Amino acid sequence: MRFQAPQLGAMGVTFSIMRACQFASLIAVIGLCANFINGITTAEHDPPAELIGTLTVAVTSVVYVVITYILYYDSMLPLLFTGIFDGLLLIASIVVASLLGKPLSKLNCAALPTSTGLAGTTTAFISTAGVPIRATIITQTVSYPSFVTLDRTTCYEIKAVWGLSIAHCVLFSFSALVCVGLWHRLRSEAATNTEPKDIEG
Repeated sequence: MRFQAPQLGAMGVTFSIMRACQFASLIAVIGLCANFINGITTAEHDPPAELIGTLTVAVTSVVYVVITYILYYDSMLPLLFTGIFDGLLLIASIVVASLLGKPLSKLNCAALPTSTGLAGTTTAFISTAGVPIRATIITQTVSYPSFVTLDRTTCYEIKAVWGLSIAHCVLFSFSALVCVGLWHRLRSEAATNTEPKDIEG
């Protein structure tokens, strides 16, 4: 049995490429965010809402990407609705990129210390001033601006997540347009094929 994707020309190839890029970048975001959250929870703190939101959007998106491509491969994908949902994920990606990028746009990672005590401590978290913050009711949830300035590695990794989130905006905008284009093309072809032919007497 030979598997073959639908032959839909350049737009079909573009859709496949967009889905592959989306899948790869989303997996990277999931891995980085999961690592951040694991480190924070190991230090007996609650992760910031920005990281939880990013992970939630990424997991939802990667499930959606896989399911829609399987349906596309079997020529069962409702292209118009997929274009709409891709547009919604575009909006979600814009929100995520905006929230992640607020403290990052002017942050110089090279100026931060190379490492801190996050990995080796379970009772303290280092703030931007280098002062340990105990896990109290007030400071149980880690501040996102404090987290991104924790050390150089964290800064570079969270900037990578930010960059991938911006890339998702581009990828989902393209895939949404491609889905609408494919829907219009297939609809036009179907209408042409169903037009009655003139019968010459």
